[in-house]
Amino acid sequence: MQVGQRVVAQLDNGGLAQLALARADRCFPLPSEIAPEIAASALLTYATSLHALRDRGDLKSGETLLILGAAGGVGIAAIQLGKMMGATVVAAVSSEEKGATAKAAGADKVVIYPRDNVDGRSLAADFKNACTNGADVIYDAVGGPYAEPALRTLNRYGRYLVVGFAGGIPKLSLNLVLLKIIQVIGVFWGAAAEHDPAMARKTTEELFAHIAAGRVTPPPPRLYALNEAPAAISALRNRTAVGKLVVTPQQ
Repeated sequence: MQVGQRVVAQLDNGGLAQLALARADRCFPLPSEIAPEIAASALLTYATSLHALRDRGDLKSGETLLILGAAGGVGIAAIQLGKMMGATVVAAVSSEEKGATAKAAGADKVVIYPRDNVDGRSLAADFKNACTNGADVIYDAVGGPYAEPALRTLNRYGRYLVVGFAGGIPKLSLNLVLLKIIQVIGVFWGAAAEHDPAMARKTTEELFAHIAAGRVTPPPPRLYALNEAPAAISALRNRTAVGKLVVTPQQ
């Protein structure tokens, strides 16, 4: 990289500021075709989902992918990347509005799950019906009471990707892992990138190539001014955010 080159950086903290200092190995060249706010919204979410589906979940063309939290940032990324990889994508969300967002992102089917008072048996049936012949890969960014009903949807030799815990940290029945001969796989892009910077750079370059070529299209994020950062954080905490939020510096 050179002085003055356009880059996007991945920071553990300190990013909600007018200026920030980033390590060189956490800075990635930004193609001129990609706007800064798109890069800021897509780097973590799309890199996480590409790493999850390709490297950790080994998603194959023709398989069925069930995504929990499908209208969030990583969820929309998983929908688009899953379709790009040839999967049938079932999006699970908590409202009709979020269902419309997931459908617009390319989901083949949508399941609306309740925000409260989750009936695990009923939800497992809903997931199975939506997946028709069961799921081969589950992308779970929600956890909580939704995790085990989703786990029951997996086909034999299926892969359950643990991505996040927006709904709480679940307790899974490990007898299901044994009986179904399935895998429960952790996905932590930040740790993976820290451990293997060369992999992170290659994945990011591939991601930006997909975006520049139009193979995936990150939706325009909702923009907040720097002094509106608390409102953006509240939207994430309250699970009312749809898509990705970006806080912009002062011009």
